[in-house]
Amino acid sequence: MASFVIEGGHRLSGDIYPQGAKNEVLEIICATLLTPEEIIVHNVPDILDVNNLIQLMRDMGVTVSKQGIDTYSFKAKNVDLDYLESDAFLKKCSSLRGSVMLVGPMVARFGRALISKPGGDKIGRRRLDTHFIGIQNLGADFTYNDKREIFEITARELKGTYMLLDEASVTGTANIVMAAVLAKGKTTIYNAACEPYVQQLCRMLNRMGARIKGIASNLLTIEGVEELHGTEHTVLPDMIEVGSFIGMAAMTGSELTIKNVSHQNLGIIPYSFRRLGIQMEQRGDDIYIPAQDSYEIESFIDGSIMTIADATWPGLTPDLLSVMLVVATQAKGSVLIHQKMFESRLFFVDKLIDMGAQIILCDPHRAVVIGHNHNFKLRGGNLTSPDIRAGIALLIAAMSADGISRIHNIEQIDRGYQNIEGRLNALGARITRI
Repeated sequence: MASFVIEGGHRLSGDIYPQGAKNEVLEIICATLLTPEEIIVHNVPDILDVNNLIQLMRDMGVTVSKQGIDTYSFKAKNVDLDYLESDAFLKKCSSLRGSVMLVGPMVARFGRALISKPGGDKIGRRRLDTHFIGIQNLGADFTYNDKREIFEITARELKGTYMLLDEASVTGTANIVMAAVLAKGKTTIYNAACEPYVQQLCRMLNRMGARIKGIASNLLTIEGVEELHGTEHTVLPDMIEVGSFIGMAAMTGSELTIKNVSHQNLGIIPYSFRRLGIQMEQRGDDIYIPAQDSYEIESFIDGSIMTIADATWPGLTPDLLSVMLVVATQAKGSVLIHQKMFESRLFFVDKLIDMGAQIILCDPHRAVVIGHNHNFKLRGGNLTSPDIRAGIALLIAAMSADGISRIHNIEQIDRGYQNIEGRLNALGARITRI
């Protein structure tokens, strides 16, 4: 296993460009299975999860070619359906959570899909009911094979229907939409996720010939079509990286400009960091963060302690709560961080407490952070990354700390962040991969 060795206490300076959005590109790559024609995708991030999915597509018989630094073409003309029965395919699916989004396009186009229980971050229960029930509503049959521990999904014909999702799942909505675009008749999806990732997928599908209305709302109407065609698509910059860099600048007292952020797709993220006292300016499509020696957490109007909680879009994405918790450790004031969606995502705070942070873990979902106001720094520590987002939060903590820190299991960070040490070292950080 690789590790990072971080020498803390160095300020950063300069411009940084966010990579393409991981959560979007996983959906987009799966959607290329819906047509035998070529789809070209730009701004594809060079990260572990994406590279593993691209290789899985190649193994399935999809013709994949790299046409530039971050541009790929996909042509799913000769998909090897026999390979889907193999243990090799199912083993790869089990280690890549995004592989669950293969189900919708495979059932829609080929009438059959197999999938093992997908893996991913250890951040708590991430049920698949929304995916499966939604695709079942369209007419697919699900069978669980106890011996092989796989799901077998078949459908002679998918038919449009009305459905009210029990949760506004991003990947669940994407999976159902990809199945519905080739179903017969009209599908109505209420309580659909409406994150920019889903919006981007729907817009790409419409360019391919799909008929989706209600994009950017939680009520999608889809008129099924007979076939889809090729297209070209550019992935948005990663909003989670943008938020991570805002927090990183604040924690290290750095002056940074985050370039080409697609500000209109950031939602409440900049406002949420401003509530922690972080100054920033929108300059065109860039975000400029000045060097700050201190930042003060706001209170609510009635004077009560600030609470920052995740919510479905356009609320705050849960992927940034780990970063915001770390940022709060050096703020002036206190804040309650409420992670509603995942019950294990706050369990990395014991590492921060060992580094000197003042945090009360109330329960698996809530933590109170009492900020240091830069009166003393965190101490370097020996850390382990439990998941992608906690990993980048621990990296930010280590960069601001006194002394040397080591972060183990950085493969978790590599799953979501492209060449992170190289990009940050170019700005003045001291991070070594060993």
